Amino acid sequence: MRTHTLDCPIDILTREEIIEKARHSMVERVPCMHVSLNVAKLVSARTDMDLAKDIKAADIVGIDGMGIALAMRLTGYGSASRFAGVDLFEELMALCAREGLRPFLLGARQEVLVEAMHRLERQNPGLKFAGHHHGYFDGRDAEIVNIVRSANPDCLFLAMPSPRKERFMARWRQELDVPFVMGIGGTLDVMAGKVSLAPRLIQRLGFEWAYRLAQEPRRMWRRYLSTNLQFAGLLTRAVLFRLFGFSPTTSDVPGKPS
Repeated sequence: MRTHTLDCPIDILTREEIIEKARHSMVERVPCMHVSLNVAKLVSARTDMDLAKDIKAADIVGIDGMGIALAMRLTGYGSASRFAGVDLFEELMALCAREGLRPFLLGARQEVLVEAMHRLERQNPGLKFAGHHHGYFDGRDAEIVNIVRSANPDCLFLAMPSPRKERFMARWRQELDVPFVMGIGGTLDVMAGKVSLAPRLIQRLGFEWAYRLAQEPRRMWRRYLSTNLQFAGLLTRAVLFRLFGFSPTTSDVPGKPS
């Protein structure tokens, strides 16, 4: 079921429903674009109109992050559960190995990409990749599209930052001619062992951002401070409006800076 939280579209689906939709897309060659929604992406989409449009155009907008799950609960959608992008990617790799489906990996540094593929092949006997390409191809999008299309994969995973991956998927999805496409951000860094995931308890408590901040404080502190504060303000206003009927301010209008 598609609904909206903090003016951003989101699909309330179970883990099993998402996996089945992805499998159906690959097996039946039915186009499906998956976007994972987290706090940073939701906040960015309020001022980045291209990103907002690309999220809206996705066939599946999944809950990726406890912040979004919390917002769903506080704005009246009950216990909406998250399905982290890393977990979904791992399950889809296992699916590809079981059913003989061939993924294409696009993005990350070359050495990270190769190491991630080797580990995934060891974890999933029988997994065969249609192809791969690193993410450093600025200005050569059409060339990369031809490479992917020629490989004829059943699914495509883009290991790029937002909003680049959403723009690439939305802009080129017809020309790519790949049934299932999904952005996976920094997932290949995790698969290659370059970045560690937060322990499950920290994930359940919603403090993955703090764990990541502890690993890369110089690079991440400004981003998390800005996005988390903006998100807290948006959520507070939404909850007050739901409880007491306060009128939204100008900053609550999608696309307007807060």
